[in-house]
Amino acid sequence: MSEAAGKKKMAFFERYLSLWVALCIGVGILIGYLAGDDISFLSDMEIYKVNLPIAILIWMMIYPMMLQIDFSSIKGIGKAPKGLIMTVVINWLIKPFTMAFFAWIFFEHLYSAFIDPAMAGEYIAGAIILGAAPCTAMVFVWSYLTDGDPNYTLVQVSVNDLIILVGFIPLVGFLLGITDITIPYGTLAASIIIFVVIPLVAGVITNKILVAQKGEKWFQDVFLPKFKPVSIIALLLTLILLFAFQGPNILDNPIIILLIAVPLIIQTYFIFFIAWFAGRKLKLSHAVCSPAAMIGASNFFELAVAVAIALFGLQSPAALVTVVGVLVEVPVMLSLVALANKWKY
Repeated sequence: MSEAAGKKKMAFFERYLSLWVALCIGVGILIGYLAGDDISFLSDMEIYKVNLPIAILIWMMIYPMMLQIDFSSIKGIGKAPKGLIMTVVINWLIKPFTMAFFAWIFFEHLYSAFIDPAMAGEYIAGAIILGAAPCTAMVFVWSYLTDGDPNYTLVQVSVNDLIILVGFIPLVGFLLGITDITIPYGTLAASIIIFVVIPLVAGVITNKILVAQKGEKWFQDVFLPKFKPVSIIALLLTLILLFAFQGPNILDNPIIILLIAVPLIIQTYFIFFIAWFAGRKLKLSHAVCSPAAMIGASNFFELAVAVAIALFGLQSPAALVTVVGVLVEVPVMLSLVALANKWKY
C-alpha cells in the first residue's frame, strides 16, 4: 500500500458508524421497552403504506448522496467500458440472486429450529430487498480508501442509479414472487418515486444550479460537507425509531440479530471475491477493480430500509434485516478495504 493510501482515514462519524448504530439500537430498544404502545401513533402516520416520519428521515439521508451524481460523466465511458460492464453484471445479474439463495438456505432451512416458518419468508424478503439495492454513497469512501479512480467510481454509481429507476421494481417483484409473498406493486413504485426519483431529480437540479453559480470547488468543498452531519443524524434517528418498534421482538429473541448477520456477512465476502477476481481476469486496473468490487459488496441500505418498511411495516422482520445490514456493513467493508490494499497490484 502506498504511503498516501496508508494515511487515508475515514471521517469521524463514518469511521465509528457501527458504534453509533449499535448505540442507537440500544437506545431504540430502551425507548420501545419503556414507552410501549405510547409511540404506536408514529407507525400509524402513513400515506399509501409509506410511513411519513421514516420517509422524511430517509429522504434526508438520500438527498445528499444524489447531490454528488453527475450523469455528464457517463459520456466518456466508451473509452474503458469493461469495469462498468462488470459492475452492472455483478450488481444486477449476480448479487440479487445470490443474496436470495443465501437467505433461502439460512432462513428457510438452517434456521428452521429458531425461526417460525411463517416468518421466514419476511426475513428472506428483507434480504432480497437489501441485495437488490446497489451502493450509491459509502462506496465513495471505500473507493477513496483503496486508491480507486474517483471519476470512474462516479460513473459506476451514476449508471447504477439509472438502472435502479427501471430495474429495481421488476427485479424485487420477481424475487419476492419466489417467496410466495403478495407484492403490492403500487407501494413498491411509490417507494422508488419517493426515495429515488424525487431526491435524484432534486439533487441533479441543485448540483447544476449551484455549480453554475458558485463553481465546482465551492460546491465540493463548502456546500457538500454541510450535508454530511444531516445524513448521519437522519440515519441514526431512523435506527432509533426502527428499533423502538422492533424492541419487543428482539428482547423476546435476542439471538435474531446474530442469525440475520451471518448470511449477510457471507454474501458480502462472496460478492467481493467474485468481483475482485473477475476484475483481475479482465485485466482491470486496481483503481477500477477495487471500487467495482466494493460497489458489489455494499448496499444502498437507505433505499432498502425505506422499501422494506413501506412493503412490510416498521415492526416487520423484513425491516429488521435491512437495519442489521447497516450494522454489519461498515466493519465488514473496512476489512475488505484492508484486503484490497493488501492485494494492490
